[in-house]
Amino acid sequence: MKPPATALTAPPFGRALCAMITPFTEEGALDLDGAQRLADRLVSAGCDGLVLSGTTGESPTTTDAEKAALVSAVREAVGARASIVAGVGTFDTRHSVELARQAEKAGADGLLVVSPYYSRPPQDALEAHFRAVADAVGVPVVLYDIPGRTGTRIEPETMIRLAEHPRIVAVKDCSYDFLAAQKVLLRTDLAYYAGCEEHHLALYAVGGAGYISTVANVVPSGLRAVLDTFDAGDAPGAARLQQRATPLIEAMMSAGLPGTVTAKALLNELGLPAGPVRPPLLPASREAAERLLKAFEEYTAD
Repeated sequence: MKPPATALTAPPFGRALCAMITPFTEEGALDLDGAQRLADRLVSAGCDGLVLSGTTGESPTTTDAEKAALVSAVREAVGARASIVAGVGTFDTRHSVELARQAEKAGADGLLVVSPYYSRPPQDALEAHFRAVADAVGVPVVLYDIPGRTGTRIEPETMIRLAEHPRIVAVKDCSYDFLAAQKVLLRTDLAYYAGCEEHHLALYAVGGAGYISTVANVVPSGLRAVLDTFDAGDAPGAARLQQRATPLIEAMMSAGLPGTVTAKALLNELGLPAGPVRPPLLPASREAAERLLKAFEEYTAD
């Protein structure tokens, strides 16, 4: 059993990470200039790291070449000011390995590897998949546990075994199983990042590393303030800040639209780089965009 992480252990990619959208032009092409401008804004507003080509980054509809170009462009924009974690997980182990090597070459500091979706592999096959990716590269790996989208849990015992791999260092947790997360935290030194917005403070308070957030695309400094306030010893103040974000979190993540759609709708309303979503996603309606903007304005009001 590995010793659990302590409060003094620095998370491998920082604490406040944004699951960044992938900006497109109005014609639907990759907008690298927009990606650089958005990345610079997010890092300047307090993001320690950016996760590219994840769920929020529309990875199922971007090409391998676009994924590599995005990592290179954002690396150029942020330099050493922030970590870059590249999503490379697919339902094909060989393809995931190819994407992992490509992302490492393009300048990623780490890799986000989701459970293979649709095929629903059993736990031994799932473990072999993650090990194959981690064995193929020299940068650290984040396991992405989001069974609501993939159809497959990474069970706690599988996490504990995978934690023995020297390059498997972290988890993005969207399992909605708080007990399982604490079991893995107890028995490993994996850095646990909350992937569900409503769990940011709760997971951090029991030893989590921080968060990987879609909502951070629009309010990066506000979400970071929750962690900063907790670290300053003001747990009640941190709770109030987390609670204050609840209406915006609900509007963006629990109102029937994917977070990619709501984040891009809000960024477009604010005049920031985003552009359209790619099919099969559809843009937010005018009514939905107005509701999102209202929730944003209420959150950011003095």
